[in-house]
Amino acid sequence: MTGEKLELIIPKSLIGRRIDIAIQELLSTYSRAKIQEWIKSGFIFSERKKISPKDIVMGGEKVFVNIQPDEKELQFQPENIPINVVYEDEELIIINKEKNRVVHPAAGNWSGTILNAILYHFPKNKFLPRCGIVHRLDKDTTGLMVIAKNEITQSNLISQLQKKKVFREYRAIVWGQVLVNKSIDLPIGRHPTVRTKMAVNRNNGKDAITHYEVLERFLMHSYLRCRLETGRTHQIRVHMNHNTCPIVGDKTYGLKKIIPTKEMTDKLREATINFPRQALHSISLGLEHPKTKKEMLWDIDLPEDMKNLLDLIRSESRISF
Repeated sequence: MTGEKLELIIPKSLIGRRIDIAIQELLSTYSRAKIQEWIKSGFIFSERKKISPKDIVMGGEKVFVNIQPDEKELQFQPENIPINVVYEDEELIIINKEKNRVVHPAAGNWSGTILNAILYHFPKNKFLPRCGIVHRLDKDTTGLMVIAKNEITQSNLISQLQKKKVFREYRAIVWGQVLVNKSIDLPIGRHPTVRTKMAVNRNNGKDAITHYEVLERFLMHSYLRCRLETGRTHQIRVHMNHNTCPIVGDKTYGLKKIIPTKEMTDKLREATINFPRQALHSISLGLEHPKTKKEMLWDIDLPEDMKNLLDLIRSESRISF
């Protein structure tokens, strides 16, 4: 059984890369190993000839991809897990993901995921690649996600993400007084020594751009608006850590560097150091509707835990902005 069919144009920015790397750059939800497997099996091919994973791209090549359903995914079980649906029509679903919820099953989380919930509430999605999931949020990042309901919509949304046409805005509570609005343009890849982490990686990383703006500044914290131009794994978390303003509650990136000042109240110190997740929320999502071509935008509130933390910081800190 074949899945959706995609047509890709290799951009000039990837000239000189191996074609398997270039395609994986464009289809970031799939692993390089999976891309290589599809190339070798003839599911990925050029308009001119059969390709090899080692081929070097010149830019401008047209490549066709027949995405294959993952047999493992067909074995995942539907689970009656509530989904907060913000919007739904015949083409797509917009959800508000809760905290402590993995999006896609993987080692250590084979059940209890958003994918298992999709299988229960939208059983027809079973035969879509990744059950219609177009992009992901980290387990403890909350907020807006889009899920496709058919192959044409999924292909269209993936293409919009590749072309940076999807608007994604986040709110983050970070450590430190962030002084200026800024854009961070630093490549992100696997951490050179800790394979479970990502890092700014100028040698092997992929382009990653995060724009941020200070909404409020406090004694030891800042409240930021962050907008993604690209969508790399852990992008905002890695960029904020590299910028020496790690996200409050992020146990993976940056907490070890935080030394609270004695000016902080005991209440504020306890609340921020022990905040149980990264204080990061996908608050706005915008895209072109795949069928109507209408520009659509969804906005939601901050979750209660971030609202309460922000209120506490406001009440317990001397505001300097």
